[in-house]
Amino acid sequence: MITQQQLDQIAQVVGTQQDSSIVVGLLRSEFPDLHFTYCMDDDVVETEPAFEDKFFNLYLIDKSNHCISFTQDMQTATGVVLAEIEEDSE
Repeated sequence: MITQQQLDQIAQVVGTQQDSSIVVGLLRSEFPDLHFTYCMDDDVVETEPAFEDKFFNLYLIDKSNHCISFTQDMQTATGVVLAEIEEDSE
């Protein structure tokens, strides 16, 4: 289970870090009971983010059935995907 407060705290940590290579490690140390994964936002399909920002989106995942799947249900969520949004190069 992930609470709205936890999701807000996670977003705050992500928003204050400029180095995406270390942010997942920070999140894992601050929230040891949750699973964290990092990817680019355009790699995520067929689901809506639980939290949206200009630079990243957060998606909820559920791994309770031994396979990770996206969820919109905070009660069953066991982790978060941090999906970085690429800035337009134009």
